[in-house]
Amino acid sequence: MFRKIGLALIIVAVGVFSTSAAFAEKWRLALEEGEGSLQDAYAQEFKTRIEQRSDGDISIEIYPHGALGTSPQLPELVRQNAIQLAFAAPDHLASTIPEVGVFSLHFLFSDDAEINEQVLATTEARPLLQEAYHEHGLRLLSIISEGWTVWSANRAIETPADMEGFKMRTMSSPVAQEAYRAYGATPEPVIYADIHSSLQSGQIEGHANTIAAIEEMGLHEMQDHMIRARTAPFVTTLVAGQDFFTQLPEEQQAMLADVTEDMRRYIFDYQEELNQQRLETLEENGDIEISTLTEGQRQAFRDKSLDVRDVYIEQAGERGKKLLELLDEEVQALGSETDGGDEG
Repeated sequence: MFRKIGLALIIVAVGVFSTSAAFAEKWRLALEEGEGSLQDAYAQEFKTRIEQRSDGDISIEIYPHGALGTSPQLPELVRQNAIQLAFAAPDHLASTIPEVGVFSLHFLFSDDAEINEQVLATTEARPLLQEAYHEHGLRLLSIISEGWTVWSANRAIETPADMEGFKMRTMSSPVAQEAYRAYGATPEPVIYADIHSSLQSGQIEGHANTIAAIEEMGLHEMQDHMIRARTAPFVTTLVAGQDFFTQLPEEQQAMLADVTEDMRRYIFDYQEELNQQRLETLEENGDIEISTLTEGQRQAFRDKSLDVRDVYIEQAGERGKKLLELLDEEVQALGSETDGGDEG
């Protein structure tokens, strides 16, 4: 009830009740992250390209994390046309669209970041995902990797035994929680804004995010260890409201498709550079101990992770099962065409 009241207040605040919202010259874009983040960089470039392509007929207003609500609230604001566009991470969105929990599974994607980017860009699973988004009032515009997730922790982690009873912050997705429960950890769903206070209070003992996000949030100042396990890339999606999108003129729909497609290489290169820069900053100036799991150590976590795929299929049904099969096949097929990988 309180969540619904909060959303209603946000909707009133941003003026959703304008009868011309779908054709408004101003499109609102909400981020799951703050200013200076990778999502902010994407949004600023997106704003520039849309405003140029539309000859100034459309302007983009960018709202950083927390300006309009929490990450789990953003899809609902998009559905109600309080905002027109938002980032929506599967690690939250899978609570309402179980199929997208496929992106929360560990060891599904390749060790080669270029292969993962190609799969996200060209996957035959896209129509199935789009179908699932449509059923919940959303239009999937792009699937974006922000780079490998790493663990920040108050202890060294090298084996699943080191995770036993470990209070790991997760997002709200059931699959995201099961991924860490499989290692013996205790998942603790905590919203982005509460990570600092939850670490201080002891509610959580660790957290998984990209290197860029950990440095940006100052979590390296609160944790002793950062572990590069390469269990999964951090994936988010860019969405619009389905009603908003379908009421746009065809040329504006095409413009959105063109801009998001053209931005794929831009944001892939940007995330690689940003994560590498932030890693170097931590190595040079941070007190946090940075380690990388060996292939043997990663295999122990991989073995534990496989049963979570069955949990995902139970939650996501036949469509989710097909999504998983397609992505797995595409990753394996592209991997067989290359000789090695990189850590992205």
